[in-house]
Amino acid sequence: MPHFHPDDEDLLDYAAGRFDEAFAVLIASHLTLCPTCRAAAAAFEAMGGAVLDATAPEVLSPGSLDRLMARLDEPEPIDLATPPATGEFRHLPAPLRAFVAAAPPWKRVMRGLEEAEIGPRRGSIRARMMRIAPGGAMPRHTHGGREMLIVLDGGYTDEVGDYGVGDVAAADAELVHKPIADPTEGCLCFAVTDAPLKLTGPLGRVLNLFIRY
Repeated sequence: MPHFHPDDEDLLDYAAGRFDEAFAVLIASHLTLCPTCRAAAAAFEAMGGAVLDATAPEVLSPGSLDRLMARLDEPEPIDLATPPATGEFRHLPAPLRAFVAAAPPWKRVMRGLEEAEIGPRRGSIRARMMRIAPGGAMPRHTHGGREMLIVLDGGYTDEVGDYGVGDVAAADAELVHKPIADPTEGCLCFAVTDAPLKLTGPLGRVLNLFIRY
């Protein structure tokens, strides 16, 4: 069972549908692995339903029923519950497997670190799979905005703690860290950011002038 979880505010935003799709998929993936957070999210959803029940109904605009009935004749949407993900992605949690579908090839970022970007970027939001070799480390960095990450296989350690399968890590500009992958299994994770990372230290500040990660 995971040890690191989304906070209650994130679960509430998820239940209310306020998250961008990529962030929502990440939290939904955690919920498939964490019964505690799954129960909390269900409670928030029930609370939202109670609020809706107590809200006075809105008057429908003219023609609303006719438009609804017309939509019943439209083709059914593709069922994403059984997506065509293959290879190592076929074992991902169902929400993430549907989101990934056919991932692009892995791209080497630096020694011991590869990534596969998932889908088109939506504004400033970037979603990607990241694979760190056993014992490999990311450069020490902070964040220009928000990052949320879920561990899918193996694990890593940083200044906050030891993260394993199902754990969710949240980071912002206040955190400076250097994740180091498990020395035996490495680390496979799914990360969503809304701004580039910022490398720290003298060399990192120079590299920030030439790369955006």
